Amino acid sequence: MQGDWTNAIERARGHSPFLSLALQRRPDLADLLGRGEADAAFSAIVGQHHDDVGVALRRERLGLALVLGIGDLAGHYSLTRVMGELSGFADRALDTAITAAIARRVPDASPQGFCAIALGKQGAGELNYSSDIDPILLFDPDLLPRRERDDPGEAAQRYARHVVELLAHQTGEGYVFRVDLRLRPASEVSPLAISFAAALSHYESSALAWERAAYIRARAAGGDIAAGEHFLDQIRPFVWRRSLDFTAIEEIRRLTARIRQAYDGPRQPGPGFDLKRGRGGIREIEFFAQTHQLIYGGRQPSLRLRGTRAALDALAAEGLISTDDAAMLGTAYDRLRIVEHRLQMVDDRQTHELPGDVAAIDNVARLDGLADGAALIAELREICAQVADRYGQLLGEDEAGRANGKEKPEGEIPADFLARVDVWQDTIRALRGEEARLALTAILPDLYEAFSNAPDPQRAMVRWETLLAHLPTAINLFRLFEQRPGLLGQVLAALTLAPPLADALSRRPELLDALIDTSAFDLPPPVADLAARMASCEDDDYESRLDQIRQVVGEERFALGVQLIEARHDPLDIAEGLCRVAEAALLTGAGAAIGEFEAKHGRVGSSELVVLGLGRLGGGALTHASDLDLVYLFDGEIGDESDGPRPLTASLYFNRLATRVTAALSVPTAEGALYEIDTRLRPQGNQGPLAVSLESFALYQRESAWTWEHMALCRSRPLLGSPAARAKLQAIIRDVLEAPRDADTLRADVLKMRGDIAAHKPPRGLLDVKLQRGGLVDCEFLVHFLQLREGMAFDPALEVAIGQLAGAGHLPADFAAHHAALTRLLVSARLLAPDGTEPPPAAGIALARACREESFADLLRSMTVARQAIAAQWERHFGEKLEIE
Repeated sequence: MQGDWTNAIERARGHSPFLSLALQRRPDLADLLGRGEADAAFSAIVGQHHDDVGVALRRERLGLALVLGIGDLAGHYSLTRVMGELSGFADRALDTAITAAIARRVPDASPQGFCAIALGKQGAGELNYSSDIDPILLFDPDLLPRRERDDPGEAAQRYARHVVELLAHQTGEGYVFRVDLRLRPASEVSPLAISFAAALSHYESSALAWERAAYIRARAAGGDIAAGEHFLDQIRPFVWRRSLDFTAIEEIRRLTARIRQAYDGPRQPGPGFDLKRGRGGIREIEFFAQTHQLIYGGRQPSLRLRGTRAALDALAAEGLISTDDAAMLGTAYDRLRIVEHRLQMVDDRQTHELPGDVAAIDNVARLDGLADGAALIAELREICAQVADRYGQLLGEDEAGRANGKEKPEGEIPADFLARVDVWQDTIRALRGEEARLALTAILPDLYEAFSNAPDPQRAMVRWETLLAHLPTAINLFRLFEQRPGLLGQVLAALTLAPPLADALSRRPELLDALIDTSAFDLPPPVADLAARMASCEDDDYESRLDQIRQVVGEERFALGVQLIEARHDPLDIAEGLCRVAEAALLTGAGAAIGEFEAKHGRVGSSELVVLGLGRLGGGALTHASDLDLVYLFDGEIGDESDGPRPLTASLYFNRLATRVTAALSVPTAEGALYEIDTRLRPQGNQGPLAVSLESFALYQRESAWTWEHMALCRSRPLLGSPAARAKLQAIIRDVLEAPRDADTLRADVLKMRGDIAAHKPPRGLLDVKLQRGGLVDCEFLVHFLQLREGMAFDPALEVAIGQLAGAGHLPADFAAHHAALTRLLVSARLLAPDGTEPPPAAGIALARACREESFADLLRSMTVARQAIAAQWERHFGEKLEIE
């Protein structure tokens, strides 16, 4: 290590006039560094004390530059440490200057209501040796310390001018930082310090694209930090758009074009090449990361990182860029920043350009430890070529730097289609404006090809037009199609084949965002993971939490629908995925409602709400059209009273709470509706209270419940409540179901109920496999009859119960396969044939493919075979022959 320090000091003395002079001015630090005692040297310069704040900061700055510079050259301090220490000093300097500026006029006042927001490299913690800092100075006129007769605005400007003078004025001690305030809102006309309210108004109404990118790295860095952080929270929606923002690509593309046009230096590393602004340089790596962050960060908070390398790693972790690209760009970024630091070490100049003559480039290379400038330039050319290639791919440019976007090949597209496009542009609001028209032109070839291959082109175009009519702007959608080949075909399939998906998409076009995530065609994760995502709401108010649940459910249901029509997964797995989504919504929505309710009414001792799921929810297999069958129960004494500001007796408390939970899961919000909640399976149905105690539930089930209510319990699961409460409810259900029964009475009850359903709810069409004889209702009634008659196989999942009954000889071994075939058809038909009638041919093909059949005719034959098998078992156990057509 001693040799490293000696070599570093020799290189500094030989190749950096600035560091050489600093070594002379601070012999105490030079001595410590010569002995390799960097940490002791560092401790000696941080927090310099002097009666003059400006002198103290300047001396600390010089000492810091020296210690970090030599430590950097010696390999003792990493690039991350160097940038972090420089950024930390900039924060301290800003805070000290703000405090001093205010105290000069209002002694002993704290900097309340005056804050510096750090942007750029300071905000990211990536400051250079000789960087400017780019703060925005904000103030609150109601909180700002000032003399009694001072106008708040004038006082704020006085403080701002003094801050700049303290930091930027060149004295015999040097300077602290050059301060650039041009990133403030409307800098050409605005004062140096701006009120929080004025800044907020600007960002909400008239901010430019580059300002969004700038605020990716924004950080409250000095003065009233709490006020600054509150301001950043307020403008978060301006920076991080909830919908995928593909206009960011166009905005960054234009910004880059302007930068490249303004840059007239060499196109590749050599004398005069700018490491920051040149092609393949530092800025292109930063823009590469920031463009992806702007597009995806509104939906994925994990991407909202200030540091460039951290952002690249996060993008790779989310699968949005390749790990190879992240590693290459990250390594390139580090090396370019190190070389940039070497350039600035020479004379303490804010430069990013390689010198104009060979001897000076040799000097920089040798300061870096290389043999000569040729070695440095060769290394930089390789790095910048790789960066330029990746950035060119992002912008849609070829190797020559020309845009490679598609032009409208009018000769290949029929005139009648182009005429219809002209009508769209004349009548649809989302297509007004030059940018929208250009974006549409870019996808016209793909759009025409997709319509031509659609099963029903006219229907596809009508629904496409409906979708466009509901968009505030079409640019994002078109950019989405540009960036994700194949997505347009998937969207048109959804619009053409699946009316429920088409309706959902026309109401909420942002559902397409769900198809961009890398997990778009994965089945939903476990319930706990889904619930955590639904609960991760940035705004903690009740409405925002309900919106978040609806957003996640909508995206998951839509993605599952696309997976189904694309035949990516077995419909049985889709059904289970839909159920996991619903369970997570129940847990999260109920949790939010309970929290709100307890804030007003407190809690009822150790009592709690318990929710029982029945039907398809209880069985763990929903369709896109399923209601949620819920029974609300509570554990505890009816007469107990809650302990909140507005106490309620237990019965009233839990009935009102149940109403709140139902509303949380069903009432439409800004993000739309959620689920239909059916509570008619509760004791006494609609005539009874919404929530009853576990004891009352047990008594009712033992003494008053009808056979059909016990059949419903066969497919029930406790979904909400403590483990103890759920176990107690499960024990009640088990005791009820296992109680001895008269087989003849049970048989008569089942047949009467099925006859009533057949009389009052006939099947709606060819594909109504639920109500057709030999269909799923017959299958479920038969299974429940056998469960109750035999007192066994009480698993809420029908496929498990069927397997247990088959194992005991009550059903044939192939019965489970027939039940599964009809369930696949039910789940698929809810999207592709929602009215139960025969769908159009294209939808019929998609329906067959989803159900793992070769053709629609094969699907019908399979359905008939399954119904006949179920009918045979019906006749075996009930003695009633069913007519299967």
